[in-house]
Amino acid sequence: MTVLPYGRQSISEEDIAAVTAVLRGDWLTTGPAVTAFETAISELSGGHRAVSCTSGTAALHIAYAALGLGPGDEVVTTPMTFVATASCAALLGARIIFADIDYETGLLDPSAVDAALTERCRVITAVDYAGQSADYPALQSLADRVGAKTLADAAHSVGGSAYGRPVGDLADVTTMSFFPTKNLTTGEGGAVVCKDPEIAQRAHEFHFIGLVRDPSRFELTDEGPWHQEVHEYGVNYRLTDLGAALGLSQLRRLAEFKRRRAEITARYNAAFAGVDGLRTPVQGADVDPMWHLYPLRVLGGRRRELFERMRAAGIGVQVNYIPVYWHPVFARQGYRRGLCPNAERFYAEELSLPLYPDLTDGDVDRVIETLLNLVG
Repeated sequence: MTVLPYGRQSISEEDIAAVTAVLRGDWLTTGPAVTAFETAISELSGGHRAVSCTSGTAALHIAYAALGLGPGDEVVTTPMTFVATASCAALLGARIIFADIDYETGLLDPSAVDAALTERCRVITAVDYAGQSADYPALQSLADRVGAKTLADAAHSVGGSAYGRPVGDLADVTTMSFFPTKNLTTGEGGAVVCKDPEIAQRAHEFHFIGLVRDPSRFELTDEGPWHQEVHEYGVNYRLTDLGAALGLSQLRRLAEFKRRRAEITARYNAAFAGVDGLRTPVQGADVDPMWHLYPLRVLGGRRRELFERMRAAGIGVQVNYIPVYWHPVFARQGYRRGLCPNAERFYAEELSLPLYPDLTDGDVDRVIETLLNLVG
């Protein structure tokens, strides 16, 4: 029995040739392919500077550090996400404030953010859950009110748009993930896109071990032409030319990836609309999603049953995600269940069906037929 994963990479002969060319060249780590990839991501994202890095988690850490987050600061974010959206801010000493989601879309609810907002908030972090963008105009207005910044965790939505603007141009800072199951891949990888050039430069230096290479900024001025210095601590989160070459090749197929993901989503929607016990995803207004997940909702307390039976049938369904504050690392800090009722209800029903560009029509039919038979 062939097992269908819930997500996987799509690798072409062109992708393989691009990586092979780097192996035959002079650069393996950060070199000309990284520069070209960052330029391409910038062009995709409204022309703002892009800093590539080793993962989506690294991108979040870089973004929060570049925004100057530290002890005493607050970050308002959603619990309906992978833990890194919150944990990377907590690592820097910030206090995480979880605001509830819109039960229909799974996206951060601006009214819940409004209720949670204080003058200590430095960042409002939304997640483009399943591939559709959050309500950034509303969130930006809230952030501006208290002097905070908006951060879009766009791990799911790279290649999408909303309100007539591309992902990467919707928030002050945007983070991306290029993990194999995401919309394009560099193997492992990520990027940070910043509207403010000063924040972008801090992001670059933080991911580059904190190195300052601009002589006009040197504090030690009597060294030789080899000199570079560190003003603030940083880490090594640099992407390799191998990963960047793969990413550049993948970007050439991003529009096709988007088309196929939308096509599969439409087939699922048509098959499951009106089926008792199931709810199809709700698309927000003014959003052109890059569907990364297909978050079906299973009603009547049957989600675990269907998860186990679909897996037994070789259909690699997944659940995305357990509310972040349920994780013991947050629960031990005093976060309690019941904090965000919509998110907890959404989690109890959510079941992600297989969704990736190389899924064939026959594969999609198999998923549909298996689920409908199990639902009865």
